Amino acid sequence: MNKVSRATFLKDVLICSLGAYGGPEAHIGVFIDQLVTKKHYLSEEELIELVALCSILPGPTSTQTIVSIGYKTGGPVLGFLTMLVWALPVLVLMTLLSFVYQFLDMMNLSSDSLRYIGPLAVGFIVVAAYRIGRKVAINRLTVLLLVFGAVTTYFIRSPWVFPLVLLVGGAVSVLASQEKDVWNRVKLNPPWRYLGIFAVFAVASIVLTLTWDNIIVHLFESFYRYGYLVFGGGQVVVPVMYSEMVDIRQYMSNQEFLTGYGLVQGLPGPMFSFSAYVGGMAARSYGALTQVMGAAVSGVGIFLPGLLLIYFIFPIWERLRQIRGIKIALKGINAVAGGMIAVAAVIVMQKSGFQLDNLIVSAVTIALLVTKKVPAPIIVLMALAAGFLL
Repeated sequence: MNKVSRATFLKDVLICSLGAYGGPEAHIGVFIDQLVTKKHYLSEEELIELVALCSILPGPTSTQTIVSIGYKTGGPVLGFLTMLVWALPVLVLMTLLSFVYQFLDMMNLSSDSLRYIGPLAVGFIVVAAYRIGRKVAINRLTVLLLVFGAVTTYFIRSPWVFPLVLLVGGAVSVLASQEKDVWNRVKLNPPWRYLGIFAVFAVASIVLTLTWDNIIVHLFESFYRYGYLVFGGGQVVVPVMYSEMVDIRQYMSNQEFLTGYGLVQGLPGPMFSFSAYVGGMAARSYGALTQVMGAAVSGVGIFLPGLLLIYFIFPIWERLRQIRGIKIALKGINAVAGGMIAVAAVIVMQKSGFQLDNLIVSAVTIALLVTKKVPAPIIVLMALAAGFLL
């Protein structure tokens, strides 16, 4: 491929961002169409390898994939600019949407007009749980790990339980494989500075939260932690975020959380942008400026670990993929994550209530998503219209 200008590549990234609906699987289709078939930045085989790499890492899979393509095309600077162009438009929109309840109050409109967005979000989570569960539960062990993840996180809603069950899933998968030499040694020369920066942010944010009771510091620590502990993209982070932000800290109600999750389904770009809405909602009682800051640090916090990990691992990917244990562990981690999403669907359905109109909206959403005949943004608009009209 001939050398391409940064502006040309970033324009193609923006086209991807504006056309990417429906989570990592759908985003990969957009990348194939725009970056492989039309522009030939890389081959389809190279793209699939990058998706495999990013699936092994914690963080937003599709974001890390497109950042890797930017890094491959023009080095670390273009990789960083790629992430800004890919994620910034929807992060700004989700920040604005965190003010939706204040806007309704100001216009003297009832927040009941958003009442069907919650049941709509339930439908999206149910379909995500089904699709991911079908993909990861491939044998008896992975089915058991999926059930383990679901049951454990249903009864224990503390933040520490989520990373713990994921690690258990990975460890059980490696032990059950009974393969020898899964941690075969390969010669690596990684850029350690990025891992150092990653660790400094992780440790410093934890220390700051223990010594300084500040909402912005707490939000950065929480979302940075989600960024390095969650495998598999936006659907997987939802149960972790819900447990801490709604159940434990009670920064917002179940309805307010699900409203944001429903609205992000109608927007293009990475699902992790939902963090800006949640961070803004969590900080809203401290004033508008703090609310914007809360949205900003939450967005930066959740994307930063994935960016640093890509910068650390991408240069050594060719050798790293020779380590068998990583691929084996990922099967167990993904199975547990599937269970976490399944139980999130159950919990949000319980919290949303089983009124007939809510159940109808959830059922219609599920049916439309499964048939794939109506795009996600149109489904969101239909739920909004129903709320205002009925």
